Amino acid sequence: MTAVLHKLFIIISCVMLFSCTGSNVMQGGDSALLGSNLSYIDVDSDVESDFNSAVVLIQQEKYSQAIDVLKSVIEREQRLPAPYVNLAIAYNRSGNSKEAEANLISALKLDIGDPVANNELGLLYRKAGKFKAAHTAYSNAIRQHPDYLPAKRNLGVLCDLYMHDYQCALEQYEAYLEQKPDDSTVAIWIADVKSRLDK
Repeated sequence: MTAVLHKLFIIISCVMLFSCTGSNVMQGGDSALLGSNLSYIDVDSDVESDFNSAVVLIQQEKYSQAIDVLKSVIEREQRLPAPYVNLAIAYNRSGNSKEAEANLISALKLDIGDPVANNELGLLYRKAGKFKAAHTAYSNAIRQHPDYLPAKRNLGVLCDLYMHDYQCALEQYEAYLEQKPDDSTVAIWIADVKSRLDK
């Protein structure tokens, strides 16, 4: 993997949504998980520079400008899911869920197991009330990347609060907590789910 490609995928994590309630919580480091089919892609330095600029624009909540830059990036580089995912995030934050969904699907056509794209799609579907579709998206992320914590947490929340499948919720919360034992919030959720299962 080239250093440029690795950097490009690390940067996407700066704008990844990690949410169980719909609020935007910035997390780092999760999107470095790549599909093996993408490991030999070399990215032009101008494309990388524009991608970096778009990330900054998203962080500054300048979504319209970020969208323009990311569209330009995609015109020049269509082999990577990261620009599509970031474009989807920019669209979603600007209130255009239809374009967000379309770009996440484009990202998944390049890498069906992309954890960030699947997690974002799951969040989008959950918000739209498409719970089975959200379940599938989160499950795809977990199947391909079992250590990807945002999808495990979000699938647990979906099963718990929206689908009332408490066994599924318990499994996801426990798997999440096994990898992140210091998360006291999820520990509380586990106790709550267990109490409901015991009734």
